Amino acid sequence: MSTVIDEAPFTGFHKRLAIACSGGPLLDGYILSIVGTALIGMTAELDLSTGDIQLIGAAALVGMFVGGALFGVLTDKIGREVMYTADLVVMAACSILSFWAESTWLIVLLRFILGMAVAADYPIATSLLGEWLPVKQRGKLLGFQIVAWYLGSVLAYVTGYLLLTFAGNGSWRWQLASGAVLCAFFLIVRQTTAPESPRWLAQHGKSEKAADMVEKYLHVRVNPAELIEADSTDKSHGSLRELFSPRYRKRIVFCCGFFLCQVAVLFAMLTFGPQILSSFGMPEGTWMDTLGTALISLVFLIGCLPAMRLIDTVGRRPVIVWCFGLMILPVLFIGVWPSMPALLGFLMLCLYAFFCGGPNVLDWTYPNELFPTHIRATAVGVATSVSRIGAALGTYLLPWSLDHLGMGPTFLAAAALTAVGFGICVWGAPETKGVSLESAANSGEIQRVA
Repeated sequence: MSTVIDEAPFTGFHKRLAIACSGGPLLDGYILSIVGTALIGMTAELDLSTGDIQLIGAAALVGMFVGGALFGVLTDKIGREVMYTADLVVMAACSILSFWAESTWLIVLLRFILGMAVAADYPIATSLLGEWLPVKQRGKLLGFQIVAWYLGSVLAYVTGYLLLTFAGNGSWRWQLASGAVLCAFFLIVRQTTAPESPRWLAQHGKSEKAADMVEKYLHVRVNPAELIEADSTDKSHGSLRELFSPRYRKRIVFCCGFFLCQVAVLFAMLTFGPQILSSFGMPEGTWMDTLGTALISLVFLIGCLPAMRLIDTVGRRPVIVWCFGLMILPVLFIGVWPSMPALLGFLMLCLYAFFCGGPNVLDWTYPNELFPTHIRATAVGVATSVSRIGAALGTYLLPWSLDHLGMGPTFLAAAALTAVGFGICVWGAPETKGVSLESAANSGEIQRVA
């Protein structure tokens, strides 16, 4: 395999591609978080029960489970280009249609389809980005995709806060429809970047076209034969069976496991942030709990910034192991002392959000690095899909748990799940810092680094 892409100078092309590919994660964060503020007005107008709220909160996550499993495989089979913009069109249409929704089930259906479209974007965009990036920038820019997720989440809560403040609870329709504006922006940006991955083209008998694309965007001519991965014979079309074969089984279990344990707590916290803060004594349905959740989202984002640097200096494995260990402490503290003052409870949530930065920036870095081109998107799709099982369960169960079990047992369960994620990282986290994409994916069992 040629080292031209791995060793290419970092240029404006890579920056534009990273911004274009960040559209899916940013919209994911926005679409999943805006429902948290929209529910404030929606609950009263549509007379939603606790069960209705649970369904609306979990619908997009269930859609992501279906979409991740389906579209990851399709992306490896038919290419990154085919659905590169179609998913954004679907997101925009569902956001606009939400404005006229008059029933709980229509909102649930639209958010389910939104989830499928968002999940389609992850294997497309992150695989495309990872397959173009030089080694030195790969971890940082793949990690930037989760920063985009939190930017979307923060933007959603700020938008929700402003609309609630100036337009009242009836603004929930505008909140749900507002995602269409972001979709239009990224549709425009995506027209200026590479539509396909040269690595994928080379693995599918189009090495000449791949070489032309490398020359066009990286300004270097490469021998087409050198773009074909060394062990790609008879593997150009990946499958779920191969993904779970003995060679890759530990890797996919690790990627799915830590991702699930992380987002089950994280998504529930962000989706129902106002309700959690009200349990500490903040008035519910006011600017205080909404703005407080926006601040927690901002801390999630801030925690990603040092982690983006640390994964390329300290390494992937130490960052994810230490961060998962530290994430246990604040949720355990809330579980042991659920009646703590509101300010202290808010501080504990912020500490969890900051420590979460390490796993966050590796959510899509690891799946893109640990698998070869012909099953890379499949791996990203499956990891995303499995993680949303945990996210959907966490989001669905949190309101019930707060109502029936209380704050203490709810957060003790969160601490236990985070501890399981810590154990998975100690067992399976490999080190891929400074390794070429092909070597990271095809080197057999990567040895753990102390």
